[in-house]
Amino acid sequence: MNTTSSNPKTELLLGASLNVLHQESYEWLDTIALWKDETRFFADLLNKKDIKETEYGKMLKNLDKIHENLFDYLADDIVAHEKLLSRLIRGEKGLSDIMYREQHRKLNERMNNFSKDFREFKKMVFVYAKKL
Repeated sequence: MNTTSSNPKTELLLGASLNVLHQESYEWLDTIALWKDETRFFADLLNKKDIKETEYGKMLKNLDKIHENLFDYLADDIVAHEKLLSRLIRGEKGLSDIMYREQHRKLNERMNNFSKDFREFKKMVFVYAKKL
């Protein structure tokens, strides 16, 4: 028997009005801006500590740079998603509400996955910084 567990919040949001989905997109952009601030903090923290000699320290710094680039890609995808909404509202042919909602669902999944991964990264940084 194949059963899939679904997130009730996601299902509720995808059935919501386009205005609610639009608001959620802006919340995602705010979250990404916060993550960027956090990565700058981590970079400063890791630069203040004498970590340049350790391989683990180098790995954390590289992960920090990767995260910053991923934030930009994710933010660009959200902005493109918002542009799709604008085109949909203008009634541009070939676009549908269903298309927008499906894209929104995929972005929501990416945000959730990235959020989990970023929390794990932050834990690694904090554990490492405490040991120095």
